[in-house]
Amino acid sequence: MGDGKGNGDVIQDHEILTGKDDTRSGKLAELHHLSEEDQVLEKKLLRKIDFLVMPLIVVIYLMNFIDRNNYAAARLQGLEDHLNLTSERYQAGLGIFFVGYILGSIPSNQILNYTGRPSLYLGLSTCAWGLVSALTALVQSYGGILGCRLALGFVEAPFFPGVLFYLSKWYTKTELSMRMSIFYIGSLIAGALGSLIAAGILHGLAGKNGLPGWRWLYIIEGVITVVLGLLVVFMLPEFPHTWKSLSPELRRIANRRMAIEAAEADIDEEKGMSQVKGFMLAMKDIRVHVLAFAFMCKSAAGGFSFFFPTLTSTLGYNNTISLLLCAPPYVFVALWSVAHSWASDRLRKRFWFLMYPMPVVIVGWIIFMTTDSFGPRYLSLFLMLMIFSINGTFFAWIATSIPRPPAKRAAAYAYINAIGGSASIWTPFTYRDEDKPHYRPALGLNIGLWLVTAACFVFMFFSLTRENKRLDRLEDEDVPLSAEDFAKLQQTAEVEGVDIATARRLQKNHRFVI
Repeated sequence: MGDGKGNGDVIQDHEILTGKDDTRSGKLAELHHLSEEDQVLEKKLLRKIDFLVMPLIVVIYLMNFIDRNNYAAARLQGLEDHLNLTSERYQAGLGIFFVGYILGSIPSNQILNYTGRPSLYLGLSTCAWGLVSALTALVQSYGGILGCRLALGFVEAPFFPGVLFYLSKWYTKTELSMRMSIFYIGSLIAGALGSLIAAGILHGLAGKNGLPGWRWLYIIEGVITVVLGLLVVFMLPEFPHTWKSLSPELRRIANRRMAIEAAEADIDEEKGMSQVKGFMLAMKDIRVHVLAFAFMCKSAAGGFSFFFPTLTSTLGYNNTISLLLCAPPYVFVALWSVAHSWASDRLRKRFWFLMYPMPVVIVGWIIFMTTDSFGPRYLSLFLMLMIFSINGTFFAWIATSIPRPPAKRAAAYAYINAIGGSASIWTPFTYRDEDKPHYRPALGLNIGLWLVTAACFVFMFFSLTRENKRLDRLEDEDVPLSAEDFAKLQQTAEVEGVDIATARRLQKNHRFVI
């Protein structure tokens, strides 16, 4: 599963690209571009995948984010009083979720890549977290909420990095930012819709059958998630080379366009690359570690989202109004993110689209820390949430910066997600009750972390620019190679299992998106 066996189209493309076919010179040129007939089929394929995949994963991620953030909404509905939670205990419950999340993230994508069955793997994990969320309604103690939060983190771990890897198997680098942004909109809509749902439950169901509103919140949203998980099992397409119901001609186009994208077939080596080997390749790539560190700093800086209802409660209104005030900023940023990622894909730029929100977000934090009137403070919430406008572009940059082989890309996504999630273990403890209503220490720390994130992006800019210049030299076969170029080319040849000349030809037309 997941190694391409039994798929003639994938193996044929792989043989052409690795030089195993005697007529590879002509066919290599053909593989660098789709014919006009193939481009028509490509549009048909994209419509099919967009229609099947994108609505499903957006809705599931919406529930993922709502289930994860029920804890913050439940805080305003009596969770702390009913479970006798102090501020420190509440923060411990928030942070322990990410302990389970990290433990579940590391092996997750390796399992997904090995099985080749995203529908089953992602669908069952969705059912599992919905069940854990629903059962949280039965919790009666501090220990119980800690156990549920830990379990919830573990069973939610496969979904987010799994979907990022899944999308990178279907979409090219000029398509990824938009799709990943649409996917991430699920979390932004959840920030708005989740608060509205919580406000509705607080107003309409609190006290029904003797249950407080926060228990109804967990029950209703947990049951909905289980149903959606079952839909994923039966409806989500598999990978291009493992989806049996995909027609042969569309399967050929799906595999060929990804082969052109990465300058090789987007499958692991013929007998299936060891997932351990893929992880080791990821660990040897400095860019993987820089992206992981950037994601950790960005995640820590964006940790205020888990306290968003608490931040809106400082504006001076009751709990229901405070929850309703959460919605408009999230709706605004969701719409902005779509336009942002569309422009990023259209212009084929990543770096500048990651950088321009930096000062906007910092201004938002400064306003919140220094003002008391409603207008400026509420405006600051809109500006602060702009930190999430870069997510689609950032995750697309990961995919195109680590294009091959799939086992390495799967490991990189899981590792980056785990390192990023680790920030959320300790960031809850920076939002202390004694710092209300401005939370200056926490937001000041966010500014510093945001600047470090920017430094990581600058490193990636220069690293990928240098790599593209090297690829320019490799493409000109009349230009002699430097010792450094030859060493890198030899490393590529060893990883791909081809000779040096073929490895050099594989670089043709492949450039990193910057």
